[in-house]
Amino acid sequence: QVHLVESGGGLVQAGKSLRLSCVASGPTPSQYAVGWFRQAPGKERDFVAAIGWRAGATYFADSVEGRFAISRDNAKKTVYLEMNSLKPEDTAVYYCAIAPGCSGSQCPLYEYPYWGQGTQVTVSS
Repeated sequence: QVHLVESGGGLVQAGKSLRLSCVASGPTPSQYAVGWFRQAPGKERDFVAAIGWRAGATYFADSVEGRFAISRDNAKKTVYLEMNSLKPEDTAVYYCAIAPGCSGSQCPLYEYPYWGQGTQVTVSS
């Protein structure tokens, strides 16, 4: 069973930064894309960012473009989400997910079968 664990969430003031990590374990596919998603209270889960197997392929939601960065260390099976200039509207539970059948960064949601439990990010104004 593929297992994903997110970490790095917390409470920060607006304008500050956080770095989230997503570590995969178990029988991970040989190649896979990784996506970050978030869900605020009472809202649907939204796409945030994704990175393809080759780290040069990245994709961001308009709401975080220019503020967030995504990177990966395939040897460590770890993906990072660097969140800068955080805003109160970034407050949400952040989830990572992997898409084994997708090597690029723009993978449809149905190609993400494996999800972590999430990490809470709270940005105060």
